[in-house]
Amino acid sequence: MRALEPLGYETPTPIQAQAIPHVIQGRDVLGVAQTGTGKTAAFSLPMLHRLDQQSRPDQRKVIRALILSPTRELSAQIGESIQDYSKHLSIHHTVIFGGVKQGKQVAALKRGVDIVVATPGRLLDLIDQGYINLRQLEYFVLDEADTMLDMGFIHDIRKVIKLLPSRRQSLFFSATMPQNIQELADTILIDPLTVEVERRSSAAESVEQKVFFVRQGEKKHLLVDVLKAPDVSSALVFTRTKYGADKLVKHLRKQGVRSEAIHGNKSQPQREKAMKAFKRGDLGVLVATDIAARGIDVDDLSHVINFEIPNIPETYVHRIGRTGRAGAEGIAISFCNEDDERTYLRDIQRLIRKEVPLDTDQDYHLALPAIPLDSGRPSGQGGNGGQKGKGQGKRRPKGRRGGQGGGQGGGQGGGQGGGPKSQRGGNRRPGGGSGRSSGPGGGGGGNRRNRGGGGGGGQRSSD
Repeated sequence: MRALEPLGYETPTPIQAQAIPHVIQGRDVLGVAQTGTGKTAAFSLPMLHRLDQQSRPDQRKVIRALILSPTRELSAQIGESIQDYSKHLSIHHTVIFGGVKQGKQVAALKRGVDIVVATPGRLLDLIDQGYINLRQLEYFVLDEADTMLDMGFIHDIRKVIKLLPSRRQSLFFSATMPQNIQELADTILIDPLTVEVERRSSAAESVEQKVFFVRQGEKKHLLVDVLKAPDVSSALVFTRTKYGADKLVKHLRKQGVRSEAIHGNKSQPQREKAMKAFKRGDLGVLVATDIAARGIDVDDLSHVINFEIPNIPETYVHRIGRTGRAGAEGIAISFCNEDDERTYLRDIQRLIRKEVPLDTDQDYHLALPAIPLDSGRPSGQGGNGGQKGKGQGKRRPKGRRGGQGGGQGGGQGGGQGGGPKSQRGGNRRPGGGSGRSSGPGGGGGGNRRNRGGGGGGGQRSSD
C-alpha cells in the first residue's frame, strides 16, 4: 500500500476489485477485461502479497512465479509495474525476451529471482540452456492469451505448461474469449473463478469510434490532415505490415509530421528509444504493426488510427483499447477503403454489436453506401438497380475527389447480404457504382472525374 499511494492508486478498477480477493485466497482465476482496465495490477498485486507472506522453499533463490506475455513491450511494461509495486518488498524479478543479447538476463537469473516475466521464445531458449528451472513454481500467469494465439504461440505455451508443477496457482487473462481461448484456459486452470467486467468482444465504452471512407491511394494524404488537426495531441497509427509502417513514416516526415515506426524488424534498442520518446511526449506519432504495439500503455493517448483495418475483428478491439485507458477518453478513427476493408468493417461491427459511425467531414470522402450492422446476412434477392444517371459530384478543395451522386431509384434492399466472394452491385466502369451494395439502395460512389455513380444492386449470395 505504501508503494501504491505515490502511484495514485486509490480505488480499484472493476477487474481488480473482483479478481484480487480470489487470487489472495489461492483460487485459479479466468479474467476477461479490455486492455486499459488494470489487469496487470489485478494479478500482480495479490501475487506479490502472497509471495511476501509465504516462506521460500529454501534459502536459495528459486523462481516462484512466471508471467508469460506475447511481446517484448508488454513484458517490459509488466516488469516496470512489478518494480513499482514491490518497492518495499524483498522480492526480486527480471524480464526476459528476445531481440537482445541474453547476457544480462542470464546474470540476473544466476543472482536469483522470485518472479520471471517472459516472452515464450526466449523463455524456452533459456530453459533449454539450463538457466531456468520451473519445478518449484508457485504461480503461473498467462497474460493477453488471445494475442498469444493470434501470434502463433500455442505450441510454445503448451511446451511451457508441461514443465510446470501440477500444484500451482494459475491466472489466465484475456481481452476477448473466443472458443479457442476457452479451450486453452480449460487445460491450464483448475476449478477457476471467472471474472468478466466487460461484455465479451466488446469495445471500450470510453473510446469514441468513427470510420472514414477513403480510397486506398489517398489514405496517406488523409492521415496527414488528421494528424495535423489541433485536437490530436498524440496518435498511435496501425499498419498491417512492417514495410507499410516504414513507408508511411517516410511520407509523414516529408509532410513535416515527426513520427517513428516500431515493428518486428526494428532492433530492441530502436523500439525502446521510440517508445520512450512517445511516452515522454517528445514524439507525437508512433506507427506500429499489431505485434509491436502489444503492451503500449501511454497516458493520455488521444487517438488511435487504423490506417488499415485489420482482417481479424478481435484485433480491432485490441487496437482501439490503446486509448481511452484508465477512465480517460479517446478517439479511434478507421480508414476504410473501397475494397476488402468494407468486409472487415462489417465483421468488426458484428463482433462489437454496434455500427461504427461514418464521418463524411473530410476532404477525401469516398461516397459509398454505409455498412449497416446486419449487412451481409442472408436476405434473399436484392432490388434492381436504378437508372445510371449523372449524380452531382461534390467538389473538394485542391481538386480532391469525392463524388456524392448516384443514379435515381437505387432500389430498396439492393444488394442485401453477401459474403466477400459474392457479386458486386453495379458495374465498375467510370460512372458506375464501384462499391459493394451492402445496404438499402444500390452501390453509389463517383469516379475520378467527380461524376456520380449509378448503383445497380444485383442478387448476392448469402454468407
